[in-house]
Amino acid sequence: MAKPPAMEIDTNTIYTVTLGTPKGAIVMDLDPRLAPNSVNHFVVLARQGFYTGLTFHRVVPGFVIAVSAVVLLNL
Repeated sequence: MAKPPAMEIDTNTIYTVTLGTPKGAIVMDLDPRLAPNSVNHFVVLARQGFYTGLTFHRVVPGFVIAVSAVVLLNL
């Protein structure tokens, strides 16, 4: 994406995301009251299928999940 996507989310809704992995589910709550642009960007990409089949190269439970910068540069 060359620029941030248009706001598509309801900023009063907390979005629950479940990522299925071979090692179990990763469940996240995304609160747009804390980070509206980041939540919107994540939801827009998810709706477009961006995360389907994506490999996360770093997972630290309770802290962070990360993908390769090469993947992100291809947005």
